[in-house]
Amino acid sequence: MLGCLVEKQLTTPQQYPLTLNALTMAANQATNRDPVVTLDDDAALAALDELRSYHLVRVVLPSHGRSVKRYRHVLDEVYGLDTPRYALLATLLLRGPQTVGELRGRSERMVDLPSVGDVQDQLTVLAEHSEGLARLQPRRPGQKEDRWQQILATPWGSGAESAGADGSGAGGSPTTGPVEVGPGSSVDATPPSDTGLEAVRAEVASLRAEVVALRGDLDTLRQGLGG
Repeated sequence: MLGCLVEKQLTTPQQYPLTLNALTMAANQATNRDPVVTLDDDAALAALDELRSYHLVRVVLPSHGRSVKRYRHVLDEVYGLDTPRYALLATLLLRGPQTVGELRGRSERMVDLPSVGDVQDQLTVLAEHSEGLARLQPRRPGQKEDRWQQILATPWGSGAESAGADGSGAGGSPTTGPVEVGPGSSVDATPPSDTGLEAVRAEVASLRAEVVALRGDLDTLRQGLGG
């Protein structure tokens, strides 16, 4: 779901934020997805509720002639990402581990990255982010190029085959996708000797998420008051 929200924000901004129905259709589309999944509205809503619990998705109340609730992501606010970085992260969420060249080609509908070098630079930033949002996979037998994998929604040690579905994040099935992790809870992102530093990072991420949530509550209150 998270990857779908980013994708639609950047490719069809006139339809964004998305209704539950539109988001479910986006998760179930057969193109630009690996694996392809089939979700009903209840499963999609459960995934959104989980993402909201991590303060990664916000509800937008009906306004300006709209009659239903809509949803938008706040990846940029929670993790401090600019458009190229969260576009690449969304592509990894939607399509699983990919080479730098594949990422450049598959994200071009969302963002302009002039060269594979630019993609590599952005991926390095994601890998070095305090929350550890992406990593370079070890090359497997028969593979000619390295592949990058998102770890926002995939614990360290998950198989590459399961990483294409990001659990609730990209519309994956809870029974087949990897475990969703929220801000500050990347699994095994640092060695055991760095647990003190990791605890500080987790606390900072938690405080950041609380600020984002409070800002969202304030926005919702203003909308309710007609502001």
